[in-house]
Formats: sequence, C-alpha cells, structure tokens
Amino acid sequence: MLLAELRSLVEIETFAGDGKPYAGPAAGAVALYQLGNNADHIEAYEAALRHPGVVVLHEANLHHLITDLTIRRKDWDGYVEACTYDGGEPARAFAERVRALAVGPDYAGVSMLRRVLERSRGLIVHSRYVGEQCRAAGYQGPLAVIPHGAAMPAIERMNWRARLGLGEAEPLVGIFGYMKPYKRVSQSLRAFARLRRLVPEARLLMVGEEHPDFPLDPQIRALGQQSAVRRFGYASIEEFEGYLSACDVVLNLRFPTVGETSGTLLRAFGMSKAAIVSDVGSFAEFPDDVCLKVPVDASEEDTLFESLNLLVSRPDLARSLGAQARAWVERECSWSRVARLYASFLEAVAEGREWLEEEQAAAPAPAAVVEVPGEYVKGWAEPSAREYVDTHLTRLVKTLEMTPAGGPDQRILEMGAYLQITPSLKTKLGYGEVRGCYYGEAGKTDHREAVSMEGERFTCEVDLFDAEHDPFPYGDAHFDTVLCCELLEHLTADPMHMMAEIHRILKPGGHLVLTTPNIGSLRAIAALLAGYHPGFFPAYIKPAEAGAETDARHNREYTAREIYLLFHDSGFDMVRLETGEFKDIPRPEHVWVENMLRRYGMPDDLRGDGIYAVGRKAGPMRSRWPAWLYS
Repeated sequence: MLLAELRSLVEIETFAGDGKPYAGPAAGAVALYQLGNNADHIEAYEAALRHPGVVVLHEANLHHLITDLTIRRKDWDGYVEACTYDGGEPARAFAERVRALAVGPDYAGVSMLRRVLERSRGLIVHSRYVGEQCRAAGYQGPLAVIPHGAAMPAIERMNWRARLGLGEAEPLVGIFGYMKPYKRVSQSLRAFARLRRLVPEARLLMVGEEHPDFPLDPQIRALGQQSAVRRFGYASIEEFEGYLSACDVVLNLRFPTVGETSGTLLRAFGMSKAAIVSDVGSFAEFPDDVCLKVPVDASEEDTLFESLNLLVSRPDLARSLGAQARAWVERECSWSRVARLYASFLEAVAEGREWLEEEQAAAPAPAAVVEVPGEYVKGWAEPSAREYVDTHLTRLVKTLEMTPAGGPDQRILEMGAYLQITPSLKTKLGYGEVRGCYYGEAGKTDHREAVSMEGERFTCEVDLFDAEHDPFPYGDAHFDTVLCCELLEHLTADPMHMMAEIHRILKPGGHLVLTTPNIGSLRAIAALLAGYHPGFFPAYIKPAEAGAETDARHNREYTAREIYLLFHDSGFDMVRLETGEFKDIPRPEHVWVENMLRRYGMPDDLRGDGIYAVGRKAGPMRSRWPAWLYS
C-alpha cells in the first residue's frame, strides 16, 4: 500500500527477498529498509548494516529477529555477542542464562537495536514512544514520526455476519492476530464471560494462529463459553477483512509492549469500528475520542468489562466512536499522506538537511470561500431558466460556497456552463479570468453575454468540445480551479479521459469542484426497496423535432464512495466530500431508511440526493483505467 502511493512521488526500485544480495543504492539514492521483529526481515536487516540507509522500525525491539538470525541457526556465540554488544555485561549474563535454557530469549530489556541504529542514515517510526526508545538507545541522527497508514476497505458487513450465522442484532466482539499471552487474551475471555451474564446473545470471534504454549480451548471451556466463541486460525486478507467488518467492537490489547503499532487496529479504525486498546506505549498516543483505553494495572479486567458493556449496550455510542476513528485516520493516516511524509523525509536525508515534522505534517491552509446570496444568483437567470434555477438554487448556492475564492491573476473554468453561476465566479468570487466550456464541435468558441436584473454585465468565452474524447483546448497547469457540476452523470464512454484532462490543465495544488446526483441516497434506497429505479433521472428522452436540441440523459450515477475513488485515482486529495439536497426541504418520509441502516450497521452518512466534492491536485494520476469503473 505504501509503495502504490510512493511510486507516484519518487523514483523507486524495490528488493524483496529475491535471493540475491542487495548491492546498495545507486549514487544519490537513499535505501529504505522496512524492519520488523521476526525472521522475515533478516535479509533487510543484514542489508541495512552493509549499506546504511533509512530504517523503518515498527517497534523498539529486534530481539526476536536476532534470535532467528543466531540461535535458530545454532549460533549461540553469535547470540551472546549480539546481546553483549547491545547491553553490556548485564545483557551478556542474560544471554548466558538463555544458553543454559534457564530463561527464554524474550525481550528482557535487551532491545538489540544498537547495531542498526549506529549504521542508519535516518530513522522512521510510527509513534513518539518508539522514537523516544531509540533516542534512549543512543540514536542521534535524523528521525521522523510518520503514522502507520490506514486501509479503509468497503466490505459487505452483513454478508460476513450471515456467513457466521449472525443476524443484525447479536453484538460481535473480535480479537485478531497471533494469540499470545501479551495480547491479554485471558483477560479478554474473562471480561467477555462477565459481559454475557448481562448480554447472553453476545458473541466473540477470535481470528489468528494459536501460540503452541498458550492453548485457548481449555480457557474457553473453563469459562463455559464454548457456544459463544468462534475461533479461526490464520486467515487470508479477504477473510481477515471480512471477519473484521462483521464485528461491532474490536479488542486490541497489548502488554508488555515494545511500541508496536497495530495494522489491524488501523484497519479497524478505517472500517469505522469501535475499538478498545491498552493504555500503554504507542496505543496511549491515540486521541481519546477514537477508541476506549484500559489500564494494565489491577483494574484492567474490570475496566475492560465496563468498556465492553458500554459499547454493546449503547450501539449509538459505538457507531459514534467508530465514525470518529475513521475520520481521524482519513485525516492523519491515509496512505497518500503517509507517502508524502516518507518522500519529504527521504529527500531531506538525501540532501543532508533538517526535516521539520510539524511543517511537513501540516495540511495546506484551507482555501478562502465567499458566501453568495441566492437572490443574487437568481438575478442572473434568463427568463427561460428561472424555474430551473429556483428548483436547484440550494445546489447552485452551495456550489459557489464550496468553490475557493480567486484573485485578479487567477483563472477558473466552468464545464457545462449555462451561465447560471458563471457570472458570480467573477463578480463575487473574484477570479480574473472566467472561462466556460460545453459539448459541441471541437475548435469552436461561443461568445456569451449575460445581464443581471440589476443591470450588471458579464461576458464569457465558451469553448466547444467533447469532454470524453477531445483534448481540452488549454495548456498544462493553466487553471487554478475547475468546476465540473452535474456533468459526470451524463458521460457515456470514458469519464477518466475527462478527469485526466482536468488534472492536466490544473496547476499543482489547484482545485476541482464536482457535483453529481447520489445513487446511494436515502431517496434512492427507498425507491429501490419499493420496486422503483433508484436513479435520479433514469428516463429515456423522447427524440426532439429536427433541429431542436435534446438534453443529455443520465448515463451512470455515482455513490459518494465512488467519487472519493474517482478523485483518488485521478491524483487528487479529497478536501471536502459531503452530500445534501438539491432543494433544502424536510424529508420525514425517509426516516425509516435511516433507522434501517443503523439497525443493520450500515453507513448512514453521505445519504443526501446530491454529492458535493472538492479535491486538490496533489500529484500524478494514480490509475487511468481503475478496475471499479472499467470492465
């Protein structure tokens, strides 16, 4: 996931266990090593010592990796030497006890970090906790705290609950990962057993390999929970995400800790799951409004039980917590943002200059917006268009409110320009150059003029071409802002051609404002369940008389999530994504649809009739032919 985003920002060559020794980076390049604490990372560890580069540490300990590198290869002297190098005489004494089989080769304060830290040109960690541990171990070089990226997959939750034999009402608690004692599995089982005395229908799902020295079935039987606990071993990524999506609450506990950052937890956040974590290490750094935290003292089990009971008995609270978690990872941990931070830190290391985390992590300042009164917009409507403008006034005013304000030296393009809001782009939003375009014979330009009811005059050139097939008649990086409003749904063949051309003609950091009907609205769901077509405008249009213009019908309508994907694949970061009505009137007849969505744990946000999106050009296009859109 990181590489997919990083490739669009830097030149990158990957090496992944191909059996050939890594020869080191080319001149001027920086080697980036991903180091985890197990045997899978031995090749990367050895390469990082031979060819110093930037190391990504997922936790503040490599003891298990060194054990696999030495003891498992029957190199006891190498293990003792590694411990001694890392921690001096006390660590050597510990290693000798391990050699005598008096204790196991576990953390025990010997982090095994010193060698790789001494050789590293730079260090990336996912938490302040791990950064502090590395500084305490003597590392003095460049260090960046960059979040672990969060995947945000959309999974059919009820399908996976059906596979588990669950309806919409039974609360499902999940534990994921390698089932070792430090995951606080025993404490979780006991707290769950107490929960079932109050909520007998609650169920527990355990997904992950069982540690050979930590059998689970005897514990489950001793608590009398055989009928309420489902266990699965190692799962494929599809099964893993499916089981995760089925859960209402996710437990992600850990103690002792060496600063691990849990990819499972970040995925749970990305799925809007309510989560409970241990209040230690990197987990303690999560904002208090995205998860519940339990101490690892004598009150741990009681607090865990109370937290479970709270989330299970208050599903509204669990939904709210999950929504806040998703919003947080979307803002802070998106893979596109993480990749930008990686790229900027690697560049700083290559150039030998300081990297300021606060500056790099700060989001660009929001663009200025201007309120435009509805009466002002109506004042520009031609007599034949006044009924349409009145019906869609809420959408038109909202579109202007979302559009970043301009200046005398800035340019804006309105696609599909009818001159309904076009004059306001100059008179109210302040753009120096306002251009329009419309479907027609490529190469032609219409000169349009409008006069408001107050006597204001506005002139605009409207270029004609086919947005799905023709190159746009503008230079690269020509516009600061492009409006594409109520146009996308009419396209019949190649919407990504249009998106690619919009991307090309926008300046870096320029904005795309897009509006389109929402096929996932409450109105659409109600229509579908009642046996009607969910589209906002699905009707065919009767052929017009010869010479008369026929409006284009809707060819494909989109969900809000699809608009997010459309922007992402086109090289835009989403600045604003919301839904609303075309005309702001109460819709009490759709309350039952909202209640149904909540009952079944389905997203109930972004359900208005219209989608409103603003994106910022952040880098090159990521995909010309995304699989979700093209067959």
